[in-house]
Amino acid sequence: MKRSVWLVLLLAFALIVGACGGDDEADTTTTAGGDTATTAADSGDGDGGDAVTQRGFRFVVVSHGQASDPFWSVAANGATAAGDDMGVTVEYQAPGTFDMVEMSQIIDAAVASQPDGLVVSIPDADALADSIEAAVAAGIPVISMNSGSDDFARLGVLVHVGQTEYAAGLIAGQRFAAEGVGSAICINQEVGNTALDDRCQGFEDGLGVEVDVIPVDLADPTGTQETVNGALQANPVEGILTLGPTGAIPTLAALTESGNLGTVKLATFDLGPEVLQAIVDGNMLFAIDQAQYLQGYLPIVLLTKYLETGALPLGSVDRVMLTGPQIVTADVAGDVIQYSEQGLR
Repeated sequence: MKRSVWLVLLLAFALIVGACGGDDEADTTTTAGGDTATTAADSGDGDGGDAVTQRGFRFVVVSHGQASDPFWSVAANGATAAGDDMGVTVEYQAPGTFDMVEMSQIIDAAVASQPDGLVVSIPDADALADSIEAAVAAGIPVISMNSGSDDFARLGVLVHVGQTEYAAGLIAGQRFAAEGVGSAICINQEVGNTALDDRCQGFEDGLGVEVDVIPVDLADPTGTQETVNGALQANPVEGILTLGPTGAIPTLAALTESGNLGTVKLATFDLGPEVLQAIVDGNMLFAIDQAQYLQGYLPIVLLTKYLETGALPLGSVDRVMLTGPQIVTADVAGDVIQYSEQGLR
């Protein structure tokens, strides 16, 4: 009898303890950087495995491309997802157009707000140097992404996440040459962006013949189509390299309208559902993917762990963590479309 009473009492005590430790309980620790980190318990029906450590870090991402741009929206998705996964605050900012003066002002404002870390693209190192160096001088850890692989180190940036643009263009030119292309043009939607200029130069060197650079406006697809049509009429070529989907899609339309689709070899940098479908259909040779989702995602992870541990993976002796170039051809393009539609590629 007494044993039964004790069992009942023990069971009641266990139930009371369990009720006090409900789903809303959280464990609090202090990070290596001195900030409070809170691990929230899983509020769902699972086993708590989805809990995320909430940290008091705030990071600002400043790119030269708008989140509304198909390419940059994917990079912004990566930064946002990393913020969720790391439990940190991420603010994505960009100028309304490709404007280095406005971009430098945005960086200056970000530095003045004293974030825990800064992520920047560096399309024009000379124009942005003062603003980036001011961030470094203020003790803000800076990581560059996408553009700036050749310039980040001299500005005091910790590491660069992206691809080496000249080398990527060189690979494109070599692949065109292997296809027997003897003349080509390079469609550039942001002339003055060092990364894109380097792609065209690498393309010319890889192809082994002089390549004309055709400037277009990424915000004017109809104008781009007309410009490409005019260039083909003035100087027929065997190949065209575009530097992004904003150039590739109007160029596809121009080749279709002029009856050159399938005759003039076409390839592009960067992905999108329409680009990938064109590869599957045989209307485009390949696309060079630099995995911009990772370019947005990885810097947030690196900054978080840098603040917590003081350690930073450098990727290579040059401190460039390569996300590309990755060549997407017809044999894999169909599998990649779903990821592009989801905003991941």
